[in-house]
Amino acid sequence: MKTSSQVLQILNDVLTTELTSINRYFLHARMYRNWGFENLNEVSYKKSIKDMKQADEIIERILFLEGLPNLQKLDTLQIGEHTEEMIQADMKFQAKQIAQMKSAIATLEIEQDFVSRDILTEILEHEEEHLDWLETQEYQISQMTIQNYLQAQIAEGE
Repeated sequence: MKTSSQVLQILNDVLTTELTSINRYFLHARMYRNWGFENLNEVSYKKSIKDMKQADEIIERILFLEGLPNLQKLDTLQIGEHTEEMIQADMKFQAKQIAQMKSAIATLEIEQDFVSRDILTEILEHEEEHLDWLETQEYQISQMTIQNYLQAQIAEGE
């Protein structure tokens, strides 16, 4: 099924963001695990896997629309050096991604590609939930101090 080049460009731009997100959250997960913060590792790892599934869905859609998915392009990862910096960078990334999704959804609505719009609407919901989780972490750090927050992120021994 053919579609406009604009729709394919939008889907490839969203794909680039998802591929960047996979790498970003996977690296964060491994950094957290290395530091012993198993709770943060688990959330970041699951986010990376979710992004992989979302990227797969976008790839499938682009192929269905007879386009070529661009898996070679990634945005800058912007990885923090400590937990607070990582959470703040993730919040900026999520806010940018949410704005991109909303713009893409609006354009897909105009282009009358309702299937792609629905796919991105579902992804948007997950991205907003993750931003809410990040904002909660930032709030907890401000209330608990970073030392107490990090202590709470250490999983109990097996």
